[in-house]
Amino acid sequence: MAKVTFKIGGVHPDDAKLSRGCAIEVLPLPQTLYVSMAQHLGAPAVPCVAVGDKVKTGQVIAEPGGFISAFVHSPASGTVKSVGPRRDLAGNGVTHIEIAVEGDEWVEGVDLSEALVKEIPQDRTAMLDRIKVCGVVGLGGATFPTHVKLNPPPGSKAECLIINGAECEPYLTSDFRVMLERADEVVVGAAIMRRILGDCPCVIAIEENKPEAVKSVSGAVSALGYEGISVLTLKKKYPQGGEKQLIDAVMRRQVKSGALPISVGAVVQNVTTTLAVYEAVQKNRPLISNVLTVTGDCLPVESQRNFLFRIGMPLNYIAGYAGGVPGDAAKIVSGGPMMGKAVADMDAATVKGSSSILYLSESLTRRKPESACIRCGRCADACPMGLEPFLLNRLRKAGDLSGLEAGSVQDCIECGCCLYSCPANIPLLDHIRMAKGQVMGIIRERAAKARAAAEAVSPKEVTKENK
Repeated sequence: MAKVTFKIGGVHPDDAKLSRGCAIEVLPLPQTLYVSMAQHLGAPAVPCVAVGDKVKTGQVIAEPGGFISAFVHSPASGTVKSVGPRRDLAGNGVTHIEIAVEGDEWVEGVDLSEALVKEIPQDRTAMLDRIKVCGVVGLGGATFPTHVKLNPPPGSKAECLIINGAECEPYLTSDFRVMLERADEVVVGAAIMRRILGDCPCVIAIEENKPEAVKSVSGAVSALGYEGISVLTLKKKYPQGGEKQLIDAVMRRQVKSGALPISVGAVVQNVTTTLAVYEAVQKNRPLISNVLTVTGDCLPVESQRNFLFRIGMPLNYIAGYAGGVPGDAAKIVSGGPMMGKAVADMDAATVKGSSSILYLSESLTRRKPESACIRCGRCADACPMGLEPFLLNRLRKAGDLSGLEAGSVQDCIECGCCLYSCPANIPLLDHIRMAKGQVMGIIRERAAKARAAAEAVSPKEVTKENK
């Protein structure tokens, strides 16, 4: 099949997959783990353990705090030492459960064997419940609770399940190694989600710069023999892994502003999320681990690594195990260089969605002098959402929030293509991100007022209106 990609915008940074040849290594447990209650999109989880409690690996230690929320489980066995605020990767104070590690004794009912379980259960509700109880969230960046995403609202129907194996961010190789080393489990996980969604077609989409992954996953699809699952090779282009861009590439459908992927019949799941779904449904194993890449342009080749880590491991512990922070690292990033966030504190702990510790030298992080916009339009050509970053920046300077909303600043996916392509070195992403935050605040306030007004209407008035 011909290689495909999304139609609008995009850029071609050096993929710099320096750690692609590094097999996944299992990190040993540290003495202490710090488990965040805010490691998923939506309401933070609510702790259900207290100081002094003994916990086992895989035991529920926090329950969902709302509909959009997720269970959190203990990543090791030990004693709860504290429950309280601690700085997260961004430097914000977030409730953490501190566990003094005393071993790795799992709760009963978890299948720890490596035997592949291929038979797909028939009970859709039971599978969704298992995914929910095991705390599975999206591991491609957004960490949206997976059980919610796999249960489309009434009136919506999934026409295609897309498994995102693009991993378009430079440097990151964790998804690549999962596809290479755990292809069978990934394909079974895809078959499970396909069954939950009503046996819709499933496409596993992988970029062309990962031919070994394409071969590995294609071989697993053929060997396992599930119907309705195929592998599609994508052209290399950033941000191919963006949800709307992937839907465009695979289905040739565009998701409208403010709409969800299910509005065009699509459900997108990350390839590592798919592995987590397999482990939840077939092994009853909660999401307490993920794969993380330790990499960077200033890191020696022999220090490049891919680690299987437990959530709650401090970054300084992982960095130390990998040989320490390079002396010439000017910035440490969690995530990729395009959309990742600078790490505020190396004492911060990993969360479910952690994907990397990325060390960048001064040559890659030093901002070049900013000059005046030359009206070249390259930022608009590069924007995968079809926005006009130069105009949005002008509206931001003018304080025109209504103009920013009319210009769809809220649709910005913060991919950084505008900043990457700007010859004037204007920090467009920074400016637009701040403007987006202001506009989203106004939109949320407007929605809250509308809900309050609707709730204020008395039942008598509603009945009168209906008549």
